Amino acid sequence: MKLSGVCCLVPSIILAGVLVGAPGSVRAQAIQNPLAVFAGLDKITGRITTFEIPVNEVRRFGALNVYPRICNSRPPTEEPKTTSFVQVDENLLSGGTRRIFSGWMLAESPGLNAVEHPVYDVWLIGCRDPNRKSVDDEQDAVPPAQNEPPVEGGQQTAPQQ
Repeated sequence: MKLSGVCCLVPSIILAGVLVGAPGSVRAQAIQNPLAVFAGLDKITGRITTFEIPVNEVRRFGALNVYPRICNSRPPTEEPKTTSFVQVDENLLSGGTRRIFSGWMLAESPGLNAVEHPVYDVWLIGCRDPNRKSVDDEQDAVPPAQNEPPVEGGQQTAPQQ
């Protein structure tokens, strides 16, 4: 008899868990941004450069061609999560190119899926929409070091390429 009572409780517990979890599981849709913001390290000179690339356009960083295909972020009311699907080609001395990276980059975990090349590293630092007027979005997309004068004895950010 006790077994049948437990069996009747299990569906009720599952239904209660679904109803309680439902409001928390509803998320706002991702915001698609027209610009992807990257940082690149030239290991020879030791310079870190911050640069923006419009989605579906290519920009050259050293011997690399960086193509962001999509750049999504979440609304300011959600937990931060900025992702971009990126393809990176290396320009070869023979004149051709070779794909060295194709995948998702996460701004909150730059070391997880960064492009690691013998001479260059490239990672996503944010997405932005220049038409969006929100101050919070601009602060999230642009690193503070770019807006402040270089600190003496500290690392300087090179001009945009």
